[in-house]
Amino acid sequence: MTDRLPGFNTLAIHAGAAPDASTGARATPIYQTTSFVFDDVDHAASLFGLQAFGNIYSRITNPTNAVLEERIAALEGGTAALAVASGHAAEFLTMHALMQPGDEFVASNKLYGGSINQFNHSYKNFGWSVAWADNDDPASFEAAITPRTKAIFCESIANPGGVITDIKALSEVAKKHNIPLVVDNTMATPYLIRPFEHGADIVVHSATKFLGGHGNSIGGLIVDGGSFQWAGDARYPMMSQPRPEYSGMVLAETFGNFGFAIACRVLGLRDLGPSLSPFNAFLILNGIETLPLRMQRHSDNALVVAKHLAQHEAVAWVSYPGLETDRYHALAKRYTPNGAGAVFTFGLKGGYEAGVKLVSNLQLFSHLANIGDTRSLVIHPASTTHRQLTDAQKSAAGAGPEVVRLSIGLEDPADLIEDLDGALRA
Repeated sequence: MTDRLPGFNTLAIHAGAAPDASTGARATPIYQTTSFVFDDVDHAASLFGLQAFGNIYSRITNPTNAVLEERIAALEGGTAALAVASGHAAEFLTMHALMQPGDEFVASNKLYGGSINQFNHSYKNFGWSVAWADNDDPASFEAAITPRTKAIFCESIANPGGVITDIKALSEVAKKHNIPLVVDNTMATPYLIRPFEHGADIVVHSATKFLGGHGNSIGGLIVDGGSFQWAGDARYPMMSQPRPEYSGMVLAETFGNFGFAIACRVLGLRDLGPSLSPFNAFLILNGIETLPLRMQRHSDNALVVAKHLAQHEAVAWVSYPGLETDRYHALAKRYTPNGAGAVFTFGLKGGYEAGVKLVSNLQLFSHLANIGDTRSLVIHPASTTHRQLTDAQKSAAGAGPEVVRLSIGLEDPADLIEDLDGALRA
């Protein structure tokens, strides 16, 4: 082939993969092993000292996982990636590399409820604090920044409301204060939005959702954009200071524009241990091969269903940026020209009780706590995923008492509409 970068569809199938050298197997094998044999003592020493790349132990590196890491880095346009056990693990290892006790970060108030809970409560055990900002107001992020702020965090498309974030505007705030912008790209995937093209420095994913796409495996991914200058910045000692674990090596100097990904691997994953099973990596890899086809169908179907619900007499409102009347439609046209994704919320005129009854009466939609499946999914966030939040936090996150969240799958949209209409009548 020429030096031209392959297209997205080609990368989704081929990036990081090659026929197995020993067997000729075309599909990436599942290297279901704990450890790997060293050539000799010197080879082992060079691996443990980060002087050579290779496999030691599957908690740290694994050949199946490595293909997944190379593929997501290629699709996102990053320099390197790390596969981990879940989306929460990806967030945690990212912050572990950025933060020290007493440090802070600023986060959008439009986030997945589990992330809100993680940031508000679990992170306190590490001495990390979160300041919340209005997703629709970049100035509120800047106002929340203090000398101890180490990052800005947002979702490209917010869960559950399908809100489009102005990544470029937040990037300008982050760059002004020389702190990294971390973007959770789970809902959009790189098919709809590539955050690095809009100024992000780090991307995280719950690969459990659209990347895997079949509701059969849990995983997370961290992608290094290679854009932030860690070297010489004492605020980020994991990357910029000599590491006693590796004979005084400075990761940012040794590994350059993928130093952050290395820090997450050898200082986070190595010691904290949320490793991804090679079998799950295999399943997620297979899902990514059809990612562009699925994301387009997800988005097309979601627009049809959202338009129908927007006209329904039992529905008070629909929040889907693909609708021309939606307040985020202009941002959707700018950031997601291929479609606004699969997930959106709508409000029922009957409030909380109507939401609970609706999810109980649906038959084709599966009532469960996930998104990004080939099947269409439904949940009432106020009684489930966002239950632990206060009423004010629920409303701020787009999960008020009347809200129902849909993750539109790949079925025929007419069948989905029929199921919704029947449940709304009931």
